[in-house]
Amino acid sequence: MVADERGPVVGRRQGTVAVLVAATLWGTLGIAQEVGAPQAAPATVAGVRSLGGGLALLVWVLLTGCGPRLRAAVRQAPGAVAAAVVSITVFQLAYLTGVRAVGVALGVLIAIGSAPAFAGLLAALTGRRPGRRWLLATAATVAGAAVLLLAGGGDAGQDPSSAGVVVGLLAGAAYGTYTTVSVRLVQAGADGTSTVALTFTGAGLLLLPVLVTGDMSWTGGARGVTTVLWLTLGTTAVGYALFARGLKSLDAPTVTTLTLAEPLAATVLAVVVIQERLSASGWVGAALLVAGLLAVAPLGRRAGATRGRALPGR
Repeated sequence: MVADERGPVVGRRQGTVAVLVAATLWGTLGIAQEVGAPQAAPATVAGVRSLGGGLALLVWVLLTGCGPRLRAAVRQAPGAVAAAVVSITVFQLAYLTGVRAVGVALGVLIAIGSAPAFAGLLAALTGRRPGRRWLLATAATVAGAAVLLLAGGGDAGQDPSSAGVVVGLLAGAAYGTYTTVSVRLVQAGADGTSTVALTFTGAGLLLLPVLVTGDMSWTGGARGVTTVLWLTLGTTAVGYALFARGLKSLDAPTVTTLTLAEPLAATVLAVVVIQERLSASGWVGAALLVAGLLAVAPLGRRAGATRGRALPGR
């Protein structure tokens, strides 16, 4: 019995670590835009990231012989493919626009902090009620995000009621949708990396008109090339490959809650790199966020035993 439990527990631990590292990489996205491409339109940044990262992952999928599984998923779940492409496109556009509007720390917190609620709502609507552990963890992380929102808005000199908040909430809804439909694609036969490669390449193609007609001068020079490489390889190819690894052993609401490490990393980077400031209450919010991450992370045999209750039928 112990031997039977150990495999799922180890798999969930590895999946948890993979998602946490991925989320930390994503936490650098806003800083990369604001430092590496401060004059670039968010749509062009999203287009470069999507097309470059998606093509890099697509090449890897083909080289590793996963092409047949990718084609099978497209045939079996075309609706999920379309939903994933559209949702990741909307997410990136709204996410980067929100960061530009209200600042890195606040923009990321609004977008990612709201995502678990949307993912849980989608799970409930499809008859897969999130478990009590996820609800408790999400309550802690959302409370932390709320404290950070209030503290960050005041200290950064931004208006928390601005249109940037609405755009950030749109990003959260899109991200929760993307996480949920990505799980459906994996269930349809695609491996996680193939799913990410497909959706990001599709998003890049949707944004291709922006790349053709927009100002791309920010991609030139040493700083521009470095920014492009980090956007495409660091925050996308590597980050989403790790995210795909997590999808193999974790349910959608849990994965989405773990990605709250992204606003934590973004907040720290915003304070250190571009001198955005949070008050003492802001750091209290960050602590609540960490508490939520610790609550949702599977630890030991208890986590393995409760896995089945997180999302019935998985």
